[in-house]
Amino acid sequence: MKKNIMREYFSIPNLMGYLRIILIPVYLYLYIGAETTRDYYIAAGVMFFSFMTDFFDGKIARHFHMITEFGKILDPVADKLTQGAIVISFSFRYPAMAVLLVIFLLKECTMGIIGAWMMKKGYRMDGAQMHGKICTAVLDAVMFIVLIFPEISFLGVNILVVISLIFMMVSFGKYLHMYWNVWNEKFRQPEKCTK
Repeated sequence: MKKNIMREYFSIPNLMGYLRIILIPVYLYLYIGAETTRDYYIAAGVMFFSFMTDFFDGKIARHFHMITEFGKILDPVADKLTQGAIVISFSFRYPAMAVLLVIFLLKECTMGIIGAWMMKKGYRMDGAQMHGKICTAVLDAVMFIVLIFPEISFLGVNILVVISLIFMMVSFGKYLHMYWNVWNEKFRQPEKCTK
């Protein structure tokens, strides 16, 4: 029993997921308190390390057969918490990021609630859809650009925010459409014929 608990919750990939979550407050402290370009680069270094652990945890899990059910939940949760923290930190410097933060939170909370409800009903999605992966990649790229170029202009940030919002809204719409179709096919009760 102990061995199974250790494998499920304390595998190397899962420990890397915990580390990414622990790095979030460290990054927030460094970024929000930054006063010089060097300070911003240090905060960016912390996030780069977090991104690298995210990149390698999946590879390690697959290569060494360490994929766990808990890890399948932990990894996307750590991803979304990290993305949310970065957008929060940017909103202190760039007002447009506050709009991105609101839409991000609305999308993730809505999808989390619907996904949990669907799981309770017995439906499990086969992982992220391609449009979701593209949306995440665009958001990650935008965050990375703003992180490594701390002197970027407000106009540049506004353009990046608009690009992110377009991909986010398209992905959100597609997920809602997919959930609607699943609900209609699997959970909606057929209408009773009345004479």
